[in-house]
Amino acid sequence: MPYTIPNNSCVGCDNCRPQCPTGAIKLENDKYWIDPSLCNNCEGYYPEPQCVVVCPIDSPIPMQAKRGRCKIDSRDATSPDLFANGKSNPFASAIVIWEACNVLAQRNSLPWEIDEYGKVCYSRQVNQGRGAIAFHISKLSNGSELATSLEVIETLDIRAACMQLIFAAHATALDQPWVQDFTIDDRQIEKYLGLEKRKDLSKPAKLALMKNLVQQTCSLITSIDWPQQGRVKGFSVEGCRLWHLVEVQHHFQEDDQGCKYLVGLTFKVKAGLWAQYFLNKQGCKERNTFYQYGSLPKTLLTTVMSIWQQHEGAARLMLWLLFKTKMGKEQRITVPTLLRVAYGEEKVSLACRQREERKRLLRTFENDLEVLNHYGMKPSFDPVTYPSEIQPLWAKLVDIPEDPDDALEFWIKDASGDRRLTDKSPRGKWNMLMNARILSFTLPPEWQQQTTESEKKRRTTKNRTKSKITTGYLLGEQILQARKNLNLSQRELAKLAGKSQSWIRDLENGRLKAKLEDQVVLRKVLGIA
Repeated sequence: MPYTIPNNSCVGCDNCRPQCPTGAIKLENDKYWIDPSLCNNCEGYYPEPQCVVVCPIDSPIPMQAKRGRCKIDSRDATSPDLFANGKSNPFASAIVIWEACNVLAQRNSLPWEIDEYGKVCYSRQVNQGRGAIAFHISKLSNGSELATSLEVIETLDIRAACMQLIFAAHATALDQPWVQDFTIDDRQIEKYLGLEKRKDLSKPAKLALMKNLVQQTCSLITSIDWPQQGRVKGFSVEGCRLWHLVEVQHHFQEDDQGCKYLVGLTFKVKAGLWAQYFLNKQGCKERNTFYQYGSLPKTLLTTVMSIWQQHEGAARLMLWLLFKTKMGKEQRITVPTLLRVAYGEEKVSLACRQREERKRLLRTFENDLEVLNHYGMKPSFDPVTYPSEIQPLWAKLVDIPEDPDDALEFWIKDASGDRRLTDKSPRGKWNMLMNARILSFTLPPEWQQQTTESEKKRRTTKNRTKSKITTGYLLGEQILQARKNLNLSQRELAKLAGKSQSWIRDLENGRLKAKLEDQVVLRKVLGIA
């Protein structure tokens, strides 16, 4: 149980603070408080809590659970809430955000290594090997120092990927997110992640979790080497923090003894320099930077938060597909790719060599696909490479009619066939899966909303462009009417325009469209403005 300091009896000698091995004792507004998320009673360091040992009046006491409601204190204004429509919100979906989500979600499944400077690093090539992106991790205890041990990867939490998406959504509301910051508090985070429904977590536990997820998200350091793409010139970003944690405000409530209880947190965050190249509205209009965004469904955050322990593979796939489907709904994805995303290259390689591991991984994969299907991400199996005999049982049972009589007839036909639904999978199923593909994933309506709106916008823009072209285009009816007004034959007009009579005839009948330079000549000859 963590300790607390009654400030009413504290003499303010400050003996305790330098002796705390975890840095849990802090001074806020000339009053002491002990961060319960850091205090571990000095276990692993000293046999007794050092704050009690060095205090001349034995002021520190074991913290008791706060009773009653947390007082709603006055706080600085936060940024506007996300998900105004209750379903989705735009978010920055650039490659750097996608890879950062992969880092936080897949963690030790990625090929981490120690770079030439002795720092933990993950890197990969982008744009068909013409560019590269790399990630380092800064220590939570010392934000300016990069981690040197691979053990830091084990401390990452997949739920931090949800916090990353929340930050990416807030960044899209700013004109210059690499300059401007946004403010978010614990009440907003609690609502976005669905933590208000977690009655099993106390208020201090929720606050400690939120603070840890924010710190993990802000611990990522990225380096980008981007090649030229069209008009956008190549650029490099070296050692850029993905998100700057500008300020953390702690909100307290005191009891009669002067013990301070943490009842709220407010975070001020600013995007790193990457946003100047991938989330720059003005630069995108001028065609010298990118502005890449997608639609973040609110249900994705709450779903990942609820299934990450029992179905981590499904949670990884959800986060990965959020970005993958942005490239287009019809994305053929091979089963080995999905396996590597969900479980990592090492587990897939082990399954290829060991039969028991293969059976276990295959069972887990089919369960995770069922979880995706349950939450509306329905896979469409390629009938050629992923035939029904190797598909999961739950996918086959979808075709069973709900009507009892129809269902009975269905099972009678199934029993009389060569293969039955309940038959064992064929031998060599794993090898067949290694060549199998999923044609696409049918997405939930809230995932498709932004896509539909963008498609409508694209169609509208295309129609406007077409309308503009048509408005200034010389039509066959106009040529015919103008020729008759001048009492010209097709042969005479063709001679004046330097063309053949058949060419004029085809123009008037609509079988042919004149080039721009030919239209200029016709307008001049026919006197059309």
